[in-house]
Amino acid sequence: MEYKGIIAGLGNPGSKYEGTRHNCGFAFVTDLLAVARNTGDVEQLAGSKFSCELWRVRLPQLHGCWLVTRPQTFMNLSGLSIQPLLAWYKLRPDNLLVAHDELDIPPGELRFKMGGGNAGHNGLKSITEQLGTPNFYRLRIGIGRPQYKEDIIHWVLGHPDTITAQKISEARSQALEVLFIFADQGLEKAVHAAKHLDKNQTT
Repeated sequence: MEYKGIIAGLGNPGSKYEGTRHNCGFAFVTDLLAVARNTGDVEQLAGSKFSCELWRVRLPQLHGCWLVTRPQTFMNLSGLSIQPLLAWYKLRPDNLLVAHDELDIPPGELRFKMGGGNAGHNGLKSITEQLGTPNFYRLRIGIGRPQYKEDIIHWVLGHPDTITAQKISEARSQALEVLFIFADQGLEKAVHAAKHLDKNQTT
């Protein structure tokens, strides 16, 4: 079967980390699977040899069949799951879209881009190291920064307050729209949409 690509949501496995800022990517995958179960087709695949949860997803908005994954390696080793998965299915790094939390973006906002640096994100760093290139798509869901740099680890592994959690949830909904725009219209339109959709949700 020919796949359009892989959509990977980053996070840490286990109930301890559910709802934390660092698990935005996991939550995004949950949202995507819910839409696919309602209006498309979802089949869970065996992902143990890639240390991941894995699904085959078809949705009209995605224009084809995609693999959707949540690496179970813990965040800092995400590349050890994603690289073998790409290799097994004979897909290139530019067939990969990674959804992840982003400190440099305020809660409730998102951005979309191809390539670039890792900005201290160890999940992205691991993927870049294992693939040998930074040239994969990134769907960046804002979580904001703590007041003090030394609090970053506790911040990303912590749970946001109710208002902030709602903003992040709304951004994930907008992120689905950006994903569908990317699948339908390409990178430039997705980049533009990500910059503007978050502003529209408050109007």
